[in-house]
Amino acid sequence: MKVLKVDHIGIAVSNLEERMKFYTDFLGLECQGIETVEEQKVKVAFFPVGDSEIELLESTSPDGPIAKFIEKNGEGIQHIALRVDSIEGALEYLKESGVRLIDEKPRYGAGGASIAFLHPKATGGVLFEISERN
Repeated sequence: MKVLKVDHIGIAVSNLEERMKFYTDFLGLECQGIETVEEQKVKVAFFPVGDSEIELLESTSPDGPIAKFIEKNGEGIQHIALRVDSIEGALEYLKESGVRLIDEKPRYGAGGASIAFLHPKATGGVLFEISERN
């Protein structure tokens, strides 16, 4: 498994439009698009920063994972995504190494990425996403 870079930092927000103003008006970042990922019950806004991105995540459903995260923890950093050279290879390596996974198989992520999450209990409390983009 080879980690290529920090792909993005996912930040859970209650109101996407409202929170976007900080990133555009005060940080001077430009939103590169908004996407809804129905299967994850989330609406996502992308802000490129150098070679990585900030990803704002708003739940589209009260029972979605982002809504549950905000209910438990409040708004804030929800995950750190690492881009890997091969998501299939990374998942195989991690599973064989005994790392607890949330996703044993890749799924569709925002921006057309293949993604999978590692369980925070295996990573010292950090929710890591691994992603592969073509």
